[in-house]
Amino acid sequence: MCGIVGIVSKAPVNQLIYDGLLLLQHRGQDAAGIVTQQGRKFYMHKAKGMVRDVFRTRNMRALPGNVGLGQVRYPTAGNAFSEDEAQPFYVNAPFGLVLSHNGNLTNAAELKAELFNTDHRHINTDSDSEVLLNVLAHELEKTTRGLPLTPADVFAAVRGVHKRVKGSYAVVALIAGHGLLAFRDPFGIRPLCIGHGQNEGGATVMVASESVALEGTGYQFERDIAPGEAVFVDMDGKVHAEQCAANARLYPCIFEFVYLARPDSVMDGISVYQARLNLGETLAKRVVSTVPPNEIDVIIPIPESSRPSATQLAHLLGIPYREGFVKNRYVGRTFIMPGQGVRKKSVRQKLNVIASEFKGRNVLLVDDSIVRGTTSREIVQMARDAGARKVYLASAAPPVRYPNVYGIDMPTPGELVAHDRTIEEIRKVIGCDALIYQDVEGMKRAIRSLNPELDGFDASCFDGVYVTGDVTAETIAAMNSARGDTAEKIGEEGDVDASRLALPNPEGA
Repeated sequence: MCGIVGIVSKAPVNQLIYDGLLLLQHRGQDAAGIVTQQGRKFYMHKAKGMVRDVFRTRNMRALPGNVGLGQVRYPTAGNAFSEDEAQPFYVNAPFGLVLSHNGNLTNAAELKAELFNTDHRHINTDSDSEVLLNVLAHELEKTTRGLPLTPADVFAAVRGVHKRVKGSYAVVALIAGHGLLAFRDPFGIRPLCIGHGQNEGGATVMVASESVALEGTGYQFERDIAPGEAVFVDMDGKVHAEQCAANARLYPCIFEFVYLARPDSVMDGISVYQARLNLGETLAKRVVSTVPPNEIDVIIPIPESSRPSATQLAHLLGIPYREGFVKNRYVGRTFIMPGQGVRKKSVRQKLNVIASEFKGRNVLLVDDSIVRGTTSREIVQMARDAGARKVYLASAAPPVRYPNVYGIDMPTPGELVAHDRTIEEIRKVIGCDALIYQDVEGMKRAIRSLNPELDGFDASCFDGVYVTGDVTAETIAAMNSARGDTAEKIGEEGDVDASRLALPNPEGA
């Protein structure tokens, strides 16, 4: 999961890209990068860290030009600790290309070998984004063959990319001296949208992962880029668009609506906030069938993204809604903590209880999802320590039973608390008095009702169905073994965090 932005303007774009990345900071806190173009020259600055820490005044002054792109990175492939793998990536031929990518390629290893043996291209990192850049570069080289570049050539190259690349990818790229290219994989798994704005130089075009990046920078959201579609914006700001995939279908990642995206975004025609309200409504039916409402004194969300579901649940059940946890926004994020020992301590540093909301009460805690169960177990214990009589836990999402290979660095199966466990077994691990999960079909209906034109969802972490059709147990094992860096993940107590994930909280940055 990453956030990407690209802009073609008649005025300097460095500040606009910076502002757009700030609005997408929830999509990645590991690294940030911006590339601008002036004439035919690229200017780049990227480093590990948050946007506000990576870019200082001197860095911004060194990013001139009216065209550019940027990315905030959350590592899902390659080396999370290498600054070399911060994006964007650059290659000098053909034309000069810069690319940023949100998603995950499922055939990156095969492509890397193919690029070396057949295309004679060198990959210098373990990042699948560098692989994708070189595939695009090779396809562009084939279509142009030394001739001037046209939009038709660009679209032919993207068609070539779609034929070779498997997995999820939302891409924004710069072609030196020609313009900005954006495209989305044939299933539209990862989001991408386009909008227009005005500045002192005239009309400008912006593409971004979420609509909030457009609206928050004064741009007018126009539409989502369709699955398989490519959009090319030339240096004059003229937009060219073409469908480049033979059998494109819209299967967006359902976890975007459950957890990843900001609630004020609209993605593929669906309000993220309304989707979470709907999840609360369907969850209410599950709660009633498990715990009689008269046995619940208060409903408390686990900050932040569970709040819409929790408020709707409380409203429908007629039970008081209270804020029982206060979040410290200035503590490091648990998903990059090196080991479970450090992570456990961090939960208590990030969340503090308001004891009066728990003491002597039967409390229903509501979370957006439960991945490892480590944080959930700690929060349930915090509620007990604050004096709760009983602690029930409800998840607005179904059990996360399978790894995600499309750009969310979910753990190996054995690290998922729901993998090969019954609900009762999960409840015992977490330590709550009752555990209520959303069901998979109820989740899909609740969200799809907001846009019936969707073909479906990628809900692979919940139902084990991988929409690209190329993912096997062997694929997952190979992708996990390629991550490496085990030595970096050993915690204070000697335990190994093999996946780099207890997911970031989108609204807790």
